[in-house]
Amino acid sequence: MTLPKITTNLPYEDFSTETDRTWVDWIHDMDDPKQNYLKPEALDDLTVIDASYGSIAGLFCSSILAEFGAEVIRVEPPEGDLAREFSPFGYKHQDTGLGYLVEARNKLHITANLATSEGQEVFRRLAAQADVVIETAAAGVMDGYGLSYRYLKDINPRLIYAAINTYGHFGPDAGCGKVSYDIIDQARSGVMAVTGEPVGPEGPQPWNIPTKEGSWMGWYAGGAWAAFGVLGALHYRHVTGEGQMVDVAPPEAELSFCDYHVAYYHTTGKIRGLVGAYDSAVFPYTIVKTKDSYSFIAGFSDVNWEGLTNIMGDPELRKKYPTIFDRLNPDFQPEIHKAIEAWSKNFTSQEVFEKVQDYTLNRRGPGVVATARMADVKDNFEDENWWERGVFDKGTDPVYGDLALQAPVWKMTGTPGRIKWVCRPIGADNEYIYQKYLGIGKTQLQEWKTKNIV
Repeated sequence: MTLPKITTNLPYEDFSTETDRTWVDWIHDMDDPKQNYLKPEALDDLTVIDASYGSIAGLFCSSILAEFGAEVIRVEPPEGDLAREFSPFGYKHQDTGLGYLVEARNKLHITANLATSEGQEVFRRLAAQADVVIETAAAGVMDGYGLSYRYLKDINPRLIYAAINTYGHFGPDAGCGKVSYDIIDQARSGVMAVTGEPVGPEGPQPWNIPTKEGSWMGWYAGGAWAAFGVLGALHYRHVTGEGQMVDVAPPEAELSFCDYHVAYYHTTGKIRGLVGAYDSAVFPYTIVKTKDSYSFIAGFSDVNWEGLTNIMGDPELRKKYPTIFDRLNPDFQPEIHKAIEAWSKNFTSQEVFEKVQDYTLNRRGPGVVATARMADVKDNFEDENWWERGVFDKGTDPVYGDLALQAPVWKMTGTPGRIKWVCRPIGADNEYIYQKYLGIGKTQLQEWKTKNIV
């Protein structure tokens, strides 16, 4: 086969000035997160109203837009969002839960009691000037306030309205009054049904139970997909001038992460069950104990399996399970895992890594093996690579002081995201936002405050 010749509009000589620099050096300078503040923001002309309540899904959706420069106005009830209480062991920083602080970045904060007629009118007037509204109420709640998409689109046809709720906004399960929490999202998604250690040869054990994912992955999946939907709707509006509603149910969002499990059930009628350390599509592709921690290790194709057993010095193991079909047999996988772990636990994770690198880089035999030490947050926080790539943002916020957060994940040459401030107290921006958008001053706000409207 003859490959097509790649042509450019530039003569070859024009690239010569870059030949003394590696690609890594070149793209580092172009992407360097330390230079983000010098670059424009992709969404700096966008106004977003985040009226989510008690939901990291809504907060994460608006966080993505805020990182790219949108002016996000958080609308909380006068007492503040329930999400401000979310924190490990009840720990709070400056009287705010860490779960909220992580997802409050770059947002302005106002209060409005949407259960009052005055609060509803305020919200309508804000929505009339906004590009995006985000809410997480159960189906029908915002409609009962006259604030659902069918009402707001009449006063703002260009509005993108993102609704994020466990049960969605139509279907037999949709309706008012149902609780919408991350653990419910995870439970309904089907992901929990494969998260946990499966029954081994020794029979059922107390640990053979489904477990929830350690982070709020149902909420985060819902928020991420909602943000993607908003960006797609904004592009369509740019072309047509028309807004639309984006309806995302977090269990459905996380269900999209179930990879082949849905197709497996549909084609075989079987449920995969708890996966744990055993992957049903490729194996070994697993976590094993080491002398000091745990490591991921993979050598699942026949040639890579040969490489792994060479590194282990165990050709008999290769002969016992010679084909990928042998290694995918659920009855054999615990035995294979046990054999690999009997080898790996004699070495530190770094020593396992070095053995794999030595075999691969020095071509000591066929196959390629992958391995990596299982890191925790402490490991990441102390890893120079993560800081060089700007994975963490550690700055001094005027209100919340010195606090490290996860930085925007995108490294971009043109319009990267960034963190400008951590959070704001409840209602901190009432005067600014109400004056800017509605022409309402201090006197009216004070009167409303006494009536629990703001």
